[in-house]
Amino acid sequence: MTSSESVIIRCQDHAAVGVTFRDRFSFDADSVHYAVELRAPGLNARVDEVVSWIWDSDLAPFLEGLAADYRGWEGERSWRTDDADLTVAAVFRSGGYVGLTWTASGGGWGASVTTWLEAGEQVAALAADIRQFLRGER
Repeated sequence: MTSSESVIIRCQDHAAVGVTFRDRFSFDADSVHYAVELRAPGLNARVDEVVSWIWDSDLAPFLEGLAADYRGWEGERSWRTDDADLTVAAVFRSGGYVGLTWTASGGGWGASVTTWLEAGEQVAALAADIRQFLRGER
């Protein structure tokens, strides 16, 4: 689910588990700053200033690559911000599902949740939503 100001990712297997991208802002043409919130039963974590640099590989192309490989892959694929305050590890599960483990960290703490999405369409839609969010296109 996406609005003009956020992207909400809900786990296919457990609706109480999710990730929200929100509070996007930019100081200049070179970067985008945003907050990421993780939630699960007994967990609410937030990192306030995740930074994406326009000249680096951002999250959207990583997710687009996962969507393109909807038939699956072996092992784990991962992505992280330059500051490692947000990392994503992806695995493929039989039956056509992708597990995305989102890890947020900062100031000596870290928290992770895993969301399961259908390979292909759901991951492609997420990639498009993230791309639009990071570009501020709503």
